[in-house]
Amino acid sequence: MAAGEIAGMGPVAAFALVGVLGVGSQWLAWRLRLPAIVLMLAAGILVGPVLGFFEPARDIGTLTGPLISLAVAVILFEGGLTLDLHGLRDARAGVWRLVFAGAPIGWLLSVLTLRYGAGLGWESATVFGGIMVVTGPTVIAPLLRQARLARRPAQLLQWEAIVNDPIGALAAVLAFEVVVALRGAETVGTALWGVGLGVALSVAIGLAAGFGIAWAFWRNRVPEFMKVPVLFVTLLATFALADGVLHESGLLAVTVMGLVIANSDLPSFVELRRFKEHATILLVSGVFILLAASLDFAMLKGLSWRTLVFVLAVVLVARPLTVLLALLGTGLPRAERLLIALTGPRGVVLVAVAGLFGERLAAEGVADADLIAPLAFALVTFTVILHGFTFAPLARLLGLSAAEAPGVLLVGGSRFTVALAEVLKKAGVEVLISDPNHAHLIRARAGGLRTFYGDILSEAAEHQVELLSYETLLAATDNDAYNTLVATDFAPEFGRDRVWQVGRAKADKSRHALPTQLGGRPFGRGRTHDELDALMADGWRFRATRLSEEFTIADWRARRPEAIVFATIGPRGTLKFHGGEKDPEIGAGARVIALLPPGAGAEEPPAQD
Repeated sequence: MAAGEIAGMGPVAAFALVGVLGVGSQWLAWRLRLPAIVLMLAAGILVGPVLGFFEPARDIGTLTGPLISLAVAVILFEGGLTLDLHGLRDARAGVWRLVFAGAPIGWLLSVLTLRYGAGLGWESATVFGGIMVVTGPTVIAPLLRQARLARRPAQLLQWEAIVNDPIGALAAVLAFEVVVALRGAETVGTALWGVGLGVALSVAIGLAAGFGIAWAFWRNRVPEFMKVPVLFVTLLATFALADGVLHESGLLAVTVMGLVIANSDLPSFVELRRFKEHATILLVSGVFILLAASLDFAMLKGLSWRTLVFVLAVVLVARPLTVLLALLGTGLPRAERLLIALTGPRGVVLVAVAGLFGERLAAEGVADADLIAPLAFALVTFTVILHGFTFAPLARLLGLSAAEAPGVLLVGGSRFTVALAEVLKKAGVEVLISDPNHAHLIRARAGGLRTFYGDILSEAAEHQVELLSYETLLAATDNDAYNTLVATDFAPEFGRDRVWQVGRAKADKSRHALPTQLGGRPFGRGRTHDELDALMADGWRFRATRLSEEFTIADWRARRPEAIVFATIGPRGTLKFHGGEKDPEIGAGARVIALLPPGAGAEEPPAQD
């Protein structure tokens, strides 16, 4: 492509390119089961400094910086919406330690690492060390999604990343103001007073915005169709107002605002949070592409062998020591402390804030300030790639992630679901049966199956059931309306292709038909709960049959013309439910989970289980 054509890319085309690369990288990572953050970083570097096709400063202009700042603000606000104080429970002590003890310890160790590892002077090391307190929610969120981590370590990493992000930015502000005061006429006391006042005002602004939104939504002062726009505009105004009081304090204000709203128990909270989650995926993708595309290889020429020493010291010494000292005496299991200690990826906030303060320190005459930005990018690149490829395997090695083959959540404790759970368990699939009726779980418990007594939609279920261990849901209670409610609620989380529901009575009647947006996929050829239980009462039973080259699905069907196929398990243990009349297309090594009539399958070929 000619240079003139490259230079002619306008902002609209640039935004489109960022969106396509960001979301495309996330989709490709999902398909290939690769770390999304690594692909986004690679895509940005490829179209930016490698090919020169996209340069944010050239193609978007001076809006690049403000856009990244606003995007990070929205990301932190959405993170604040996940900080449910009631949901902390046994993670509470660890979270407070990581925030109130881990931040200062991390600052101190980062300063020492920068001074003696990277060779920076005390002024640059102190400012940059404050920024290094952050671990980056833009990186942690994709890692947690990929690794399907257990609840408590996931909460610890998530809270630390979200809360310490604004703390790190403010620590850098504080250190910078002290450096300026020591170099100029202003006293340190005056600088500290100014920073303290700015922080207090930012917290007050965040609290006011959060409580204001909660009050307006609770009192129905805002109609439903305007709640998301009002929330978004309030978020932007809060960030701008607080940032105007003290630079970089807007991140603190929006985090506080999100925390207040998250703990206000708003009826419309789920809808608000889902919108913000979708927006955050887009923004994280875009920010990483912009960050990587903005890299200037010439900037890295000033780095030396000490950069590698610095990065290794951060990953192997400073981060582990910070976490282990902060969590000392909390009673957390060793495996959880070790995972958190070895997980410290840095993200967008570190690079953005480091570049800003590197320029400010250089303007103040600090000699080595120009090394801060390249060191920050080196640290981010190294930790993103390292943790992108090692986090999930490390979590599995320590026994802190969900099983490699996700399980099935069966809602409803009937004869049918218990029989299905028993055959799935025998086939190596993890199963949990949930029912709000204690009597319905007697048969399941007698069979040694895992159960949850209570409403699967309750807050207790959210805290006690490790939902990440399950990838497929079947709503099969005797209440059609409840089945529809459960399937509709879990569809966004599990994926609509993995949420199933037994047939509804009179579903074929126009007065009782529901839109496709409600309920789950039809299971068991549309048979209702009562019809399935009646089959079990008549002597039908489940059986798992392994296929082979000699015994295909056609052979299996010929022997069992009346059998009903409910699921298949692939050679690699992948479970798939089936709801149609047509038999699934599967090959040798797969297993068929089917309901057989009395007397069927008495003679089995050798290739079967």
